[in-house]
Amino acid sequence: MKEWITGRNPVMEVMQAKRRQVFRLLLASGVEEKGRIAEILRAAALIKVPVERVARERLERLGENPQGVAVEVGVYPYVELYDIYDLAKERNEALFVLVLDVIQNPQNLGTLLRTAEAVGVHGVINPQHRAAEVTPAVVSASAGASEHLLITRGNIARSLEQLKEAGAWVVGLAEGEDSSAEVPLGGPIALVVGNEGEGMRALVRQQCDYILSLPMRGRIQSLNAAVAGSIVLYQVLLARQKTSR
Repeated sequence: MKEWITGRNPVMEVMQAKRRQVFRLLLASGVEEKGRIAEILRAAALIKVPVERVARERLERLGENPQGVAVEVGVYPYVELYDIYDLAKERNEALFVLVLDVIQNPQNLGTLLRTAEAVGVHGVINPQHRAAEVTPAVVSASAGASEHLLITRGNIARSLEQLKEAGAWVVGLAEGEDSSAEVPLGGPIALVVGNEGEGMRALVRQQCDYILSLPMRGRIQSLNAAVAGSIVLYQVLLARQKTSR
């Protein structure tokens, strides 16, 4: 199968990651070939991708806000859980995994993937069913960060068991819970972010070693799943930086 990725940053990240098969690059006729567009053209030349110049209207049919560029690629390259373990070992770092329990909104998934890549997670686990997949819309929402991440799909409860066996603490993010000050964010960790409306499923929640919630001081009683998850991902990063000093 083939699909179209649009937008300057997502297209550039596809080129740089070199994880997908790239078939051809489309440029809008008359687009200025400087800045990011020039970088994309250089990257395409390096991997010998043919370039076609087409009408802007054609690009606009391929995706939202294409910014004058689109690339035709193979499907997203999911990995196995052991690939995530291998990356942690390669970096000589304590395991850091983001586990998504049925995130369904593509924008939320893209936001979480963008943050996950920024904080240096070793991989992301996504369910096989009922959840948003890494579609072109998600690639766009992540600004192309998804192209640099190791993402596996599987049974979440079973994956959490395996992560525990690998030495990770499983920390679930939930609203309105009493957070323990002893949550070990600086060591090997699997952070679980639940569904936008229902939170974590019961079986997944039972697998958590700790439940963490964010303090709410204002009138709003909850945060978007992607926002809350992103905040805690950065809390983990800061804790890991302290323990590595």
